[in-house]
Amino acid sequence: MVTNGFFIYIFFFFTLLYQTVPCGKFLCIVGSGPAGFYTAQHLIKNEPNIEIDMFEKLPVPFGLVRYGVAPDHADVKNVINTFTSIAKSGRLQFIGNVTVGKDVTLNDLRTAYDVVVLAYGAAQDRWLGIPGENFENVVSARKFVGWYNGLPEESNLQLNLNVETAVIIGQGNVALDIARILLTPIEILEKTDIAQHALQALKESRIRNVKLVGRRGPLQVAFTIKELREMIKLPEVSNRIHLEDRDYIEACIPKTSRPRRRITELLLQSANTKQAEVKDAPKQWELIFHRTPVEIVKSENQRSVEGLVVGINRLKGDNWENPQIEDTGLRETIPCGMIIKSIGYKSLPLSEELPFDHIRGVIRQKEGRVEGMSGVFCSGWVASGPVGVIASTLQSGHDVGKRILEDLRKGNCASSTEKPGRDVILSQLATKGVEPVTFVEWETLDNEERERGKNQKKPREKIIDVREMIDIAKKAQS
Repeated sequence: MVTNGFFIYIFFFFTLLYQTVPCGKFLCIVGSGPAGFYTAQHLIKNEPNIEIDMFEKLPVPFGLVRYGVAPDHADVKNVINTFTSIAKSGRLQFIGNVTVGKDVTLNDLRTAYDVVVLAYGAAQDRWLGIPGENFENVVSARKFVGWYNGLPEESNLQLNLNVETAVIIGQGNVALDIARILLTPIEILEKTDIAQHALQALKESRIRNVKLVGRRGPLQVAFTIKELREMIKLPEVSNRIHLEDRDYIEACIPKTSRPRRRITELLLQSANTKQAEVKDAPKQWELIFHRTPVEIVKSENQRSVEGLVVGINRLKGDNWENPQIEDTGLRETIPCGMIIKSIGYKSLPLSEELPFDHIRGVIRQKEGRVEGMSGVFCSGWVASGPVGVIASTLQSGHDVGKRILEDLRKGNCASSTEKPGRDVILSQLATKGVEPVTFVEWETLDNEERERGKNQKKPREKIIDVREMIDIAKKAQS
């Protein structure tokens, strides 16, 4: 017997089924990294009436996956296969070699599209604000990672690896990535897609000791257990983990979450390793806690970094997850010839009218909706700051996609005039002499990089000159 409840269910089912976005809606995404692609993935999967254009300032897609993921993390880069499927779905148009804020403005995009999504990441370094920060061989993690990953703007970064000891300020995943790249045997790096100029420099490197310095303690480290395990298992490399209060750390373990507990137990276990067992290892890395950078000092001839002066801290309060840091007044100098700052990144506003928190380096937003700008959304690090890994960016991108569809279906992004879409933008670019790169053209460049890599028994050899990238990509038209 059919009940009234059955008909009510059917009514609501078809109401939801046909609550779609009106046809002809144009949407653009600024940035082709994980945040941009995951936002596009949700939109394409859940709404058939949207066309998406994706703008990228470089001629190549994938952003942080190409230029941020360590070259020896090939498994993480496999997500490029998912992004490629999205780009070739027929619903997304990649438009590379276009800088929003220079070649086109945010207002241009808002005029052309019903929805604009800003997903361009974080591209500015944070500063310590201490004397000596501008000395030679003091470099940010962002620049260093870009250098070994073949980011065009960092390919000529001047580095002196002819030193024994490097200090990395910071204890997150990026800090461990850099330490691992500095210490990994060359025969392993040679099989990755590391940039050739970086590989050659690392072959000649004299760095034998890498010290990772953090303000807090082992209970507050920001790296994951995967990264820690990789460091501990590095061939021909020993480790030294400085633990000053083992009893307190062990007492806190039962109060911690499972991920934190596993990391802490592994730190304790590794700190127990007898140095006699690894004394013959030619290289070493160290974790040094409770140290705040105070000053960077130069050698007597003023030509090179000689050391990092740090203040010795103690942690206060009952909140072990986020304790207060108290300066003991004690100072020490860590001798080194190179300093890498891995203390986070900030985003930059791409237009003056964009509501921006300059202190945090993020766009002001709520649930992905940019404050005071109807139809403008933001996703990823430009919204949240540089936190999380690619998996968390997936969830963030999908959440923003949901908000976009909610607003479109409710008419919150409605305009009194019909939007023209990409044609007007492409016309503007042509007038300015900008050469947009399509995804098909990127595939030509991709094939060239893979071919060059084969000659060196690598997955690919990245091309680092933008003009060369464009010239190769445009071969797709001939």
